[in-house]
Amino acid sequence: MGEPAATDPPSGGLFHFGLTGAARRDRSYRGRGLVKRVLLASPRGYCAGVERAVETVERALELYGRPVFVRRQIVHNVHVVRELEERGAVFVDALAEVPEGATVVFSAHGVAPAVRIEALERGLSTIDATCPLVTKVHSQATRYARLGYTIVLIGHAGHEEVEGTTGEAPDAIVLVESVADAESVELPDGPLAYITQTTLSVDETNAIVAVLRERFPRIEGPEKEDICYATSNRQWAVKELLGEVELLLVIGSRNSSNSNRLVEVARSVGVDAYLIDDESDIDERWLAGVESVGLTSGASAPERLVARVCEWFRARGTGQIEEFKSVFEDVVFRLPVELRRASRPAA
Repeated sequence: MGEPAATDPPSGGLFHFGLTGAARRDRSYRGRGLVKRVLLASPRGYCAGVERAVETVERALELYGRPVFVRRQIVHNVHVVRELEERGAVFVDALAEVPEGATVVFSAHGVAPAVRIEALERGLSTIDATCPLVTKVHSQATRYARLGYTIVLIGHAGHEEVEGTTGEAPDAIVLVESVADAESVELPDGPLAYITQTTLSVDETNAIVAVLRERFPRIEGPEKEDICYATSNRQWAVKELLGEVELLLVIGSRNSSNSNRLVEVARSVGVDAYLIDDESDIDERWLAGVESVGLTSGASAPERLVARVCEWFRARGTGQIEEFKSVFEDVVFRLPVELRRASRPAA
């Protein structure tokens, strides 16, 4: 599930990710110590929805013990998933893998109504860790469908969030993935509306919406954009940083949509950028001739991974590692109601 990693450099780049054999083993470069500074984008890392989802699994394990089943990855980060597995979480692709009567957590990306019905029919105890901002998009889809609208969903095919949203109104939703799709999509007569996946490129989404509005002037949209605050803020922070660096490293897993978008933001203005899960993915040859490196992390990547990458640079002679700007996010989401009820002391 998810999307291909944004790991190859732009056309004409010097190096390519995915080296094998001897090339992968020999990652040394003769410019050791050449990188003089690492600038940290802010904000970066965990968003409120991810914090809520991860804490949901942790609290469920405390309340119910091992195992707690989770449908799909709770968030798109291999480190987070691996650590929760070590604590007793069991990640499954389908509810058929969950024993009847067991507890199952729905991931932050949301699920279609059919999944909820299946859980009910199998007698599963469910905890819904869907990000509230994704839930908002689901509500928009059901409202527009109930009013008879054809709905354009701007998003990426195969992403779990898109699957869940489409499941809310499968007969009414048309998926548009790109400007080219928006230019060619045929829509029926009648009321039209658009909604979007929450983890898209802000610039690309604006371009798609502009085409839709030009072709379908009466199309309606949300009062406030669906792209979540954290995705928008992290893209903005990267744009602010790019004029100061020659290379951007984005900490995030390959199936993380918002992390891939950060790579694309840099490459769109000609700055080399690479997606890494952690410091072990860094190919030192990327750093040849580079004095300033930008570092950020996707909304599913814990801050400890940033610290590890910073230590990697310090060990190679980088003396200046600092925040480029310091921006504080104060959004907090309450835990799912199922956990709040279970945590209340008996009267």
